[in-house]
Amino acid sequence: MLRRRWRWAVVALGLAVLVSLPALVEALPAADRDVSAGELRERVLASDDVAFSGYAISTGGLTLPVSDALTGVADLLSDQTSLRAWYRGADDWRVDVVTATGETGTHRDATGTWTWDYADQAASRGTLPPLALPTAPDLLPSALGRRLLSEATDDELSRIAPARVAGVDAPGLRYTPADTAASVSAVDVWVDPGTGLPLRVVVRGGDTTTPALDTRFLDLSLATPDASTTDFRPPPGADIRSDQDLTDVDLGRQERADLPATLADLGRRGFDGVPEQIGVYGSGITVLAVSALPGRAAAALRDQLAATPGAVTDDLGVRIAAGPLALMVAGTSTRDGGTGTYLLAGTVTLDALATAARQIQEAAS
Repeated sequence: MLRRRWRWAVVALGLAVLVSLPALVEALPAADRDVSAGELRERVLASDDVAFSGYAISTGGLTLPVSDALTGVADLLSDQTSLRAWYRGADDWRVDVVTATGETGTHRDATGTWTWDYADQAASRGTLPPLALPTAPDLLPSALGRRLLSEATDDELSRIAPARVAGVDAPGLRYTPADTAASVSAVDVWVDPGTGLPLRVVVRGGDTTTPALDTRFLDLSLATPDASTTDFRPPPGADIRSDQDLTDVDLGRQERADLPATLADLGRRGFDGVPEQIGVYGSGITVLAVSALPGRAAAALRDQLAATPGAVTDDLGVRIAAGPLALMVAGTSTRDGGTGTYLLAGTVTLDALATAARQIQEAAS
């Protein structure tokens, strides 16, 4: 089970998701503010200490060819998610996923997270590994907006029209990635003018006018929540588990070529604790992750991608696009006659995937 989870871990990199949900209140005209794009971004990045509580809603727009091993992640990327949030600070918050059958709450403290499933009366402890699958708290516009704007440059930023979000006249900011490999055409963020808190985030891919990703607050209070609301202690008799750390997975012993320092003109980045077989390239919203695959996982995943409508199969491997997210299984031959297989995934174009796969092959030969 863990190996199946791992092979899709890189799909999560660069992602937090969602598609628009119409709100009548947003049809009201919104007043703009005289603030530059660069200044608005700085306010967003400084908003991680802004306390709030609120209700947000998201609807995923991506369809991924994943197995039952990652049903939860697939749901986040394709279904509607309702979220209640209480935020006291970066290390002290709570986010509940609200469904028709119950709630699941995630509580953050100084050393990790507790996730509490009310229906199953089960708690799991997470320790914030460097490589992790996306979870519901990643969908909040406050967190997503800061993350996506964190590496945007001034040249990639511009002002757009304001919007009415959660009762606030929110100035708009557009981030247009400059990388030629980018599959995301724009990220639009609407910001609370007083605190810099992102209130709505829309990610657009390619030439389509339909947003690929969208998340927004419907209701928001800037009052500081009580500490008792975000605190969590497992109740007596609760089933307590430990979250799995994807960086501890055995990646197999097959010989593989060293990953290049640059792929598709995207530089490689380093993360403490992430295995050497996993490479992360790019910056901002343009991210490419490359991971070596064990033989059995490679064959099954290759077949799964090849059966996906629109798949491109050639001498480099098989690749698909799901909205702005692209996936590829690519094979290599090593200098000593061995072979290796890699999963490439990210917010890049199919052409960029092909270029990266070719560069991996050249490095191996």
